[in-house]
Amino acid sequence: MTFTAQQIADFLKGEIIGNPNVEVDNFAKIEEGKPRTIAFLSNPKYTHYIYETKADIVLVNNDFIPEKTISATLIKVPDAYAALASLLDLVNSLTPPKTGIEAMSFVAATAKLDDNIYVGAFAYIGENVQVGKNVKIYPQAYIGDNVKIGNNVVIYAGVKIYHSCIIGDNCILHAGVVIGADGFGFSKQEGVYHKIQQIGNVILEEDVEVGANTTIDRAVMGSTIIRRGVKLDNLIQVAHNCEIGKNTVMAAQVGIAGSTKIGDGCVLGGQVGIGGHITIGSQSQIGAQSGIISNTPEGSEVMGSPAYQIKNYFKSSIIIPKLPDMYRQINALEKEIKELKKQLF
Repeated sequence: MTFTAQQIADFLKGEIIGNPNVEVDNFAKIEEGKPRTIAFLSNPKYTHYIYETKADIVLVNNDFIPEKTISATLIKVPDAYAALASLLDLVNSLTPPKTGIEAMSFVAATAKLDDNIYVGAFAYIGENVQVGKNVKIYPQAYIGDNVKIGNNVVIYAGVKIYHSCIIGDNCILHAGVVIGADGFGFSKQEGVYHKIQQIGNVILEEDVEVGANTTIDRAVMGSTIIRRGVKLDNLIQVAHNCEIGKNTVMAAQVGIAGSTKIGDGCVLGGQVGIGGHITIGSQSQIGAQSGIISNTPEGSEVMGSPAYQIKNYFKSSIIIPKLPDMYRQINALEKEIKELKKQLF
């Protein structure tokens, strides 16, 4: 669809600087802008691109002051990134939604499906499943027996939800997600590992989004719990009996061992590894590739493996490349001291 700068500004309640009649029909990154596209500037590192972009419209923050001429029409808003998200939501809402139950899918007779549902081909919905309103279940998804799914949930192709798990309202599960597989629990007897049955479940509260091929294991007993508003990237492993606090976000390839508790509002960078049976305090920030092996206080900012205070980590990272030279200097000083001792004594 085509929109003018004036229509976009009216929707965003923004201020136009330039031609209000210029039209766009697509989005672009500011460094890859083309005619008839709209871009945005949020990160100051990209400011230089605004003077050369070919995009016809650029969303900018209210405090942006150009240093030279800009060919694009600007729309000033309080937060350019949030404004872009609103526009993307608008465009997405204009796409006709899929509805109905496609042929070749299976829905058990005891399953209860609410209004305005979509079930794609080759999807499987088991016994006693409860599915809320406006739910979309894409092809080849598997919904095990006794699963409960809330309203406005999107379950993309190939998602597997094992029996008895609970998915709250407004959740999004991307392709390949596995919810409720057995936790990694074994007892070793006479050198042989014997499986410990995992009889709990997984609970996702409201507004949780889970990235592609992420796995969340069911509890041994009780529940593995993902609290409201959590956002998980692709390829994350959450082990049995973990609990992740509300509005916590994790980047790709995070691995969390069993029975670990992560507080509210935490941020975990990519490839963070967290040991089992520990607690991460609320509002903690953990840098990429960090290894956490002990409890972390609330509001911590840590990095490294094993992780420690992030300011000290950066100070150490400056010193580490100098260690070979420092080692040689220390050896030289030790030799000089030995020679001086010989002369004195």
